Amino acid sequence: MNPRISCVQGDITLEQVDAIVNAANESLLGGGGVDGAIHRAAGPELLAECRTLGGCPTGEAKATRGYRLPAPSVIHTVGPVWQGGGHGEVELLASCYRQSLRLAGELVCRTIAFPAISCGVYRFPIELAARTSIATVLETLRESGLDLAVRWVLFSEDILASWKREAERLGCAC
Repeated sequence: MNPRISCVQGDITLEQVDAIVNAANESLLGGGGVDGAIHRAAGPELLAECRTLGGCPTGEAKATRGYRLPAPSVIHTVGPVWQGGGHGEVELLASCYRQSLRLAGELVCRTIAFPAISCGVYRFPIELAARTSIATVLETLRESGLDLAVRWVLFSEDILASWKREAERLGCAC
């Protein structure tokens, strides 16, 4: 299987994919950055549905409808706050991607868009996040057999450059 991955700079709330991934906090009740943008674009119905989910632990994921978003589904995942690297942050970040892809499979998605999970206010080092996310997605797609097109929609030119470098290092175009 040849994985279909791509990386672009842009606004994830505009993506016309089967599911977008929200870099959420544990409450799932909205926040800043990508989380706030997704909640604003989806409308108040998203918040109402999130209130029924009882939150989400770090490294796990839960799905909702997309409401006013072009994407019919939102997969909310809670990335780790960077604490220096000695608190399981890399494995928790990898788990965010694995759990999001698992849910995408359950939702029978063919396309999914990710942000740079934990790279904003959670301060995860960008290069390490790029390496972890791309390697985890490639491994998960290979092991699961999911036929899924994966796109990272990244906020800044610097983050996009990191993702492209890492994809090239791993032998795939992004």
